[in-house]
Amino acid sequence: MTDALQIRELVDQYFSLQWCRENIVVPLGIEKNEITGGEKLTVAIGNFSYLATIGDFIKERAGRAGLECQFIEKPAQDIQAFLDQAAQQRLISGEGLENFEFSDDAILDALKEADGETSTNLGFDFDYDDSDEQIIEDQTLDLAMEMMGTKIQQAAAKILINSARSGVSDIHLEPRESEYKVRIRRDGVMQSYVSMPRTAGIKLTACLKNMANMDIAERRASQDGKIRRRFEGQTMEFRCATAPAKHGEKMVMRFLNSNSDMLSLDILISNEHIRRDFRSIIETPNGIIVVSGPTGSGKSTTLASALREKDTGEVNIVTAEDPIEYDLGGTIQQFPVIRAKGQTFANLLRTFLRQDPDVILIGETRDPETAESSMDAAETGHLVFTTLHANSAASSLTRLMDMEVPSYKLNSSLRGVLAQRLMRKVCPECSAERPINEEESRFSGLRQGTPIRVANVLQGEEREKRKKEGTLCTRCNGSGYQGRIGAYELMKVNRDIQDSIKKQLSTQEIETVAVENGMWTLKKYAADLVEKQLTTISEMMKISNTGF
Repeated sequence: MTDALQIRELVDQYFSLQWCRENIVVPLGIEKNEITGGEKLTVAIGNFSYLATIGDFIKERAGRAGLECQFIEKPAQDIQAFLDQAAQQRLISGEGLENFEFSDDAILDALKEADGETSTNLGFDFDYDDSDEQIIEDQTLDLAMEMMGTKIQQAAAKILINSARSGVSDIHLEPRESEYKVRIRRDGVMQSYVSMPRTAGIKLTACLKNMANMDIAERRASQDGKIRRRFEGQTMEFRCATAPAKHGEKMVMRFLNSNSDMLSLDILISNEHIRRDFRSIIETPNGIIVVSGPTGSGKSTTLASALREKDTGEVNIVTAEDPIEYDLGGTIQQFPVIRAKGQTFANLLRTFLRQDPDVILIGETRDPETAESSMDAAETGHLVFTTLHANSAASSLTRLMDMEVPSYKLNSSLRGVLAQRLMRKVCPECSAERPINEEESRFSGLRQGTPIRVANVLQGEEREKRKKEGTLCTRCNGSGYQGRIGAYELMKVNRDIQDSIKKQLSTQEIETVAVENGMWTLKKYAADLVEKQLTTISEMMKISNTGF
């Protein structure tokens, strides 16, 4: 057995390739522990500071197989090289795929070459016929099909693969007057990716629409679809949406990471105390649990993780989602909101109550009807999860009261509110360590002189210069950050909070009561992450909405 094959088997058995890439972790092998007589799993990690958040998770995975853990530190580039070699061991029908380059330059070259292809050589038919339409849901194709196709198909596949590998959440294809631009959202920040001639952009959009089972002849109406492919032994899903813009058809694709490792509360909530309290709340037999935050703060991921923990096979779990982002699997039944057919959140909830549910997920509470119906379901012995657009746990309560939910229903049904944000993780390779200054200390509450990390953010010309010199950080590509981590505040509804609701106190007053009862605010959680050198003061300022 080659080293690469051994590593790949260990990755698949205990973790996942995507998770290892994002956390710079690689299992190297299993050997006998001469002292204990047992077996130990040697795990290389790119930065030992990450052990504070992932160490217990790794030990738990290894412990299931009766293995001890031994951690060693290796350079991040060495770990990524190990993972790249391991990835080649599991390319499905991948003869010749190992010769393909997935860099940004390679993608641009493929797009330029594709610009010369005629429509008849693109590998798909531009004539759409309803009679020939086939909906394939159960069959997941391999991206090797596109990689062995035309230049435009290769370019499309490379964009999807590179995005999934590099932590991209959204891909934007934007038509301009004389060109098409591809921009990506990485770690919550939009970045320019590549530009291409208009003809290549039109062909690329058509190719991706075809992969998403959309009508490629329809360019004047908005469409929704999903790309589902397998690569490197894993399933990749992209939710796709098109809209007619001034200069052509814009397309946005969101990467849906349904990896079971990523949908784990042990990974999402790094603070053990808050994770334990949240688990105690979701184990209650009835009531309503609210997860709040702005768009893109990870609410759906948190709820998916909670439902997977609830899915023991002994309860009936149903969800109403708009749209369905994660395939939760197990025994969970998922239902999409279809407003054109009258299938709204409120109507689905009424339907669910006739389906003998134990746990109900309402994807979003947007109106008084849905809010009150959710409370009624919670009062009748069901456990209800829902999301809310609000800035904090306390403001979630005032938002529900503004929706005219009676205070007595809130007090009898509400079990807890989890507010959250996503913060960028500082790159451990190119960031610098320094002591926190007096001003930062007053803002964060951390002791002056505490060692923190500062991101090395490179802009425009400096980044290009470093790239040409070969000195650009291979981990973050000069952005200073790589990956994201959640910040949370959990408000458990106790008697003091119930009194606050009854008195209809303001958001600030409710938050004061919650803090007096031991609640960690988002700012305090973020300060803890800064102290652990996982993020920066500037990221903390963003989620706090305050400056020095």
